[in-house]
Amino acid sequence: MNTQDVYILAIESSCDDTSAAVLHNDKVLSNVVANQKIHEEYGGVVPELASRAHQQNIVPVVHQALSRANIDKKQLSAIAFTRGPGLMGSLLVGTSFAKSLAIGLDIPLIEVNHMQAHILAHFIKEPNTPIPTFPFLAMTISGGHTQIVKVNSHFDMEVIGETIDDAVGEAFDKSAKILGLPYPGGPLVDKYAQQGNPKAFSFPKPKVDGLNFSFSGFKTAVLYFIQKETEGNPNFIEENLYDICASIQQGIINILVDKLKKATKQTGIKKIAIGGGVSANSGIRQTLKDGEKRYGWETFVPKFEYTTDNAAMIGIVGYYKFLNNDFTNEKVSVKARFAL
Repeated sequence: MNTQDVYILAIESSCDDTSAAVLHNDKVLSNVVANQKIHEEYGGVVPELASRAHQQNIVPVVHQALSRANIDKKQLSAIAFTRGPGLMGSLLVGTSFAKSLAIGLDIPLIEVNHMQAHILAHFIKEPNTPIPTFPFLAMTISGGHTQIVKVNSHFDMEVIGETIDDAVGEAFDKSAKILGLPYPGGPLVDKYAQQGNPKAFSFPKPKVDGLNFSFSGFKTAVLYFIQKETEGNPNFIEENLYDICASIQQGIINILVDKLKKATKQTGIKKIAIGGGVSANSGIRQTLKDGEKRYGWETFVPKFEYTTDNAAMIGIVGYYKFLNNDFTNEKVSVKARFAL
């Protein structure tokens, strides 16, 4: 087949978003995401409910992706899917669907590591969006992951730092929960932080060796701080919400930037690309841009829609794997834990 005409159908179902995308080579023709609102009342993702919702969503989402891309399924070159890491039940829905469709259409099947996809999302061709050159440092920050990865090529990646306990997204969401904000609270902390003073309150920075992260102590510090202040003033949160959110956000940003500064010093690489749901945070994006002037960094931030879990990022990995003839077969099984 002419490599100029590769059509990849990609499926992402690692957590609570069902997504399908169609790529023509490295360009996205469609990227459909169905969010699951059901988890909001539980204050977090319920795995059993997530897999059931994926079963309901997958057929209409794939149908919509093909229809928006304006192509027939017979034009597809291959199907890429998320093998892991993620929730076992959710991954099974996407994987089973991908296998069945690939067998039915008699086209290759491509397995994708979700974490690798967050990094390679930077290679989706978009107008006015520069693509990083190798080597670069990728910082993947989401509800389930916090990693710094040295990226030498599309498929040569080395994790040089990661969280030893909670992920950064969890630190945002749990802090929001302590403040009585609804789930998911991270985007609300960001929204309120924009109207507050980031220096109003200070939280301790965890002491962690090397390039690894820790956020459990930070969450505990927020909890004790709020408990102590509300004992003296029951309206403390209400009266200081914007300042509290700005201070929490600044505390988290300081932890991330400290490790990035260390990583650039250790590796000598000043190109930094961020990905994952938390990279949608306006404070983090702004701090990264400031780093260009302050530290001489060259920074890459993907389009907003490619930061959270989406199938377009699975599709771009699928495209590069297709060019390498790197296929899997229908015996492939999902991996809840899947190292880079």
